[in-house]
Amino acid sequence: MTVIVFSRSRWRKGTLPALAQVSPSPAGEAWRHLKRNRLAMLCLFLLLLMAVGCIAGPWFSPWNNDATDVLMMNKPPSGTHWLGTDFLGRDIYTRLLLAGRISLTVGIVSMVLSVVLGYLLGASAGYCGGWVDKIIMRFADLLMTIPSLPLLIIMGAMLSELDISPDLRIYMVMAIISLLGWPSLARLVRGQILSLRERDFMLATEVLGLSVRRRIFGHLLPNTVPLLIVVATMGVANAILGESTLSYLGLGVVPPTPSWGNMIDAANSLIDFQRRPWLWMPPGVAIFITVIAINILGDGLRDALDPRMKRN
Repeated sequence: MTVIVFSRSRWRKGTLPALAQVSPSPAGEAWRHLKRNRLAMLCLFLLLLMAVGCIAGPWFSPWNNDATDVLMMNKPPSGTHWLGTDFLGRDIYTRLLLAGRISLTVGIVSMVLSVVLGYLLGASAGYCGGWVDKIIMRFADLLMTIPSLPLLIIMGAMLSELDISPDLRIYMVMAIISLLGWPSLARLVRGQILSLRERDFMLATEVLGLSVRRRIFGHLLPNTVPLLIVVATMGVANAILGESTLSYLGLGVVPPTPSWGNMIDAANSLIDFQRRPWLWMPPGVAIFITVIAINILGDGLRDALDPRMKRN
């Protein structure tokens, strides 16, 4: 009998550490599921390649963004200018990469600001309840009842009337897009908080007498991170589309600062659309590929972080 007890205890001591080493972490498990999705991994590779190209590409280009050449105006793609030149003789390929810096930066920064604002307000509304919940949610409902595009156009027109400098205008566009993007995230986070607050593990934290700060930041909010990552990924695509729309209408990022939206606006006549497709097709294709890749990657992240939501 002694031998059996000793052998069982030794087996447990040898097996439990092995099991602890084999069981992957939640992040590792999500990464393993994401790697199985080949389309999502392809989109991730495309986005990383595009980001690296936009950041490092202009440094290796022989053409300057502000360098104009009257003799090379509206030239088609060639060995010298891979994507042709615009109406001022500037190299479109170099401007496309520089515009990618602006568009991607606006998308990412706007997403971060809207996620932080929506996450904090949604968590406060869901956990506190009462008058805090009513004030935050009624304000969010008010913003969601107003169509976002007309509101963006009105705010962009206000920036034009105030004659704000192009450099400062970029930051104003980021703030406008983030202010319009937080209500939907706040509602999602609030619903998730209301659901998690009634779970057994949260009731156990109250029974154990944990502080409110530990309950919120140690147990409640970490369980909303998968939802946050998926919504944040989708938010980048929406922010890029919003900035491109404003810039195309001349109300967002304005020249001489390039963005994909105002590059499309450069082809502002029927002749340009019919005979000079190199003026508007490269930024249009860049917007299309970026938004589609982000949406597909967001679907892959959703399936990897929460397999219960996987589509059939």
